[in-house]
Amino acid sequence: MSEKSVLASLVHTISSHTSDVNGVCFSKSGKLATCSADKTVRVWDTEDYSELPCSPLCGHTYYVHCCTFSPFGTQLASCSTDGKVIIWDLKTGEKKCIFQHESKAPIRVCKFSPNSSMLLSGGDDNNLCLWNLSTESLIVTYKGHEGTVFGLDFTPDGHYIVSGSRCGETSSGVLLTEKIVFKGHEGSVMVCNFSLNGKILASGSSDKTVRLWDPIQGVPLHVIEGHTRYVISVAFSSDGQYLASGSNDKSVMIWKLQSEQQIFTALENGEPVCAESPHQRAGQKVTVTVNLQEMSVDDVAQWISEIGLQQYCDTFRKQDIDGQELSTLTQECLKNALGIDSLGHRNKILRSRAQLLECPIMQQKTVQDGYSYERSAITNWMRNDKDRSPMTNSVLVNKELTPNRKID
Repeated sequence: MSEKSVLASLVHTISSHTSDVNGVCFSKSGKLATCSADKTVRVWDTEDYSELPCSPLCGHTYYVHCCTFSPFGTQLASCSTDGKVIIWDLKTGEKKCIFQHESKAPIRVCKFSPNSSMLLSGGDDNNLCLWNLSTESLIVTYKGHEGTVFGLDFTPDGHYIVSGSRCGETSSGVLLTEKIVFKGHEGSVMVCNFSLNGKILASGSSDKTVRLWDPIQGVPLHVIEGHTRYVISVAFSSDGQYLASGSNDKSVMIWKLQSEQQIFTALENGEPVCAESPHQRAGQKVTVTVNLQEMSVDDVAQWISEIGLQQYCDTFRKQDIDGQELSTLTQECLKNALGIDSLGHRNKILRSRAQLLECPIMQQKTVQDGYSYERSAITNWMRNDKDRSPMTNSVLVNKELTPNRKID
């Protein structure tokens, strides 16, 4: 999935919650669960994102912070500021049992063991509790953290657990060292999650974006934009093809992930490759360029305007910033040499420059949808009486091909 770049396209938005979406999770059996500060947990069928008959699950009396499926998908656990962990039967929507820490403190996170026999919970009392699900009893309480426990998990064999707290402590049976630092978000990172195969890392931030990373190579894959407030929860489907993100904007967005190679193969085979994204509406022109070295000063000025910073066009022209110069610009150059005082504007220029190199497929010809394609692939697509964009699925009224002179 991580070949060179990943394209994320929005396939569905859930807007049923009335407050912050604190948690999202997929089951292996085709379900999606979402939980919210509105005190509810909702469960969805990922075939059509219809809400299951058992949903919403109502029983918590305060914010629900986390929800998690059992490995076999028959049960769901949720935990809340009300101090309760509730185990739900997904066939009936009924509560199977309720757990509470001895302190009755708010519970922030919970997780089933790989064999579904145990549940682990962590909370504001700085403790972790391990529960036996068959006997509905406490096995052991782990103490030692000096702050609220926000993260925990079992190892795949279920023999060990790992936990993390607000004080920056991590406890586990393995020594962890810093290997790679991922830089790109413009705000606090609120959540991170790996795909099941470990090939993609997703991070959500107060900058309202989700970023996808190759955790092995340490390189960015894609920036997902769509939420209007902080992104505070992300989760991959078990096959790694979908990502769900939850936000303070009360919505859940489900994204289809496709690699650059998958998109190109689908295009050659005459298959649609993605749904319309919220930032690629029909008729909206998007310029994609992969060769900075061939951009002229005018090209760069036009690009600056297209990313919404037209007030700097004259500055870039006066300083003769062509593609080659653009490729060398740093934060210091933008501020001191070009006089761009706004940190947000400098970050946007550098981020957008990086995205110029993220080409979803080999590009040569520009179509009405604003995307560029390899000539033979898009010609074959249209020859087969395809009247919709392979990238946005919007109707192509005009099928005329325009040369992309920057890469021809």
